[in-house]
Amino acid sequence: MLISPIMKILAFFAHPDDETMLSGGALAILAQSGIEVHYLIATRGEGGERGEPPQCEPEQLGELREREVACAVENLGGSSLANLGYPDPVVGPSQVLYPFTTDLARLAAQVTGQVKRVQADVLISHGTNGEYGHPAHLLCNKAARLAAASHKGHPFWLYTVAAAYPGHPKPRILNRSDPAHLVINVRTVLYRKIQAALCHKTQQALFIRRASIEAGRRLKVPEVILKEESLHRAYPAKGGAGGDPLEEFLSAWAIRQPINFQSRS
Repeated sequence: MLISPIMKILAFFAHPDDETMLSGGALAILAQSGIEVHYLIATRGEGGERGEPPQCEPEQLGELREREVACAVENLGGSSLANLGYPDPVVGPSQVLYPFTTDLARLAAQVTGQVKRVQADVLISHGTNGEYGHPAHLLCNKAARLAAASHKGHPFWLYTVAAAYPGHPKPRILNRSDPAHLVINVRTVLYRKIQAALCHKTQQALFIRRASIEAGRRLKVPEVILKEESLHRAYPAKGGAGGDPLEEFLSAWAIRQPINFQSRS
């Protein structure tokens, strides 16, 4: 499998803020290296929180979160941003979460369409376990895998975020079924990731809530931003012609040796 002379990436996530909190550092490094990083968000995030205090009325949340993710993508150096416009389900009783569609085939086809539109060589999306099991994240992972496995014509790699490795700073969000092939130190672009996170004003209370409880004090957003990020190569599972496309660009920031893909079954 060969990549374009100038690599292009499509980052596909369920909600505004997923792009920043799960892989904003790696995506900023890639953009800073001259790679086109395009963003695709499935929903407007109108089913989420409005902030503390609320930043808008409930009916305004989707529009506001669209502006927030546009701000974040700009800070991360993104080349373009698109939204599939799926309605984001409101969180149910006892914090029950829901997927945003039951039509996996249609979603996968839409992802494939975006890959073709931006001529992406690499697709980056949610992990196999949906990070903390979020049904919308699980759905995006399945759609991304289906798109990668069934796509004809221009081939592309698939990587997933929050991959598992010993000592992960936030084990609650790692995808235990996805061993990390790359673990990246993102401190050189941490300011970009923090600025992107601060764009998501409606979500800042959510960002710090659990960590503040654990710390016994109210933390600030910069204190909870991960300085390490990890990626799992989901497709193709084995090494092939052209090697690993992201290793070339991220090896200088890697803090652990990636798995030898040739040895994987």
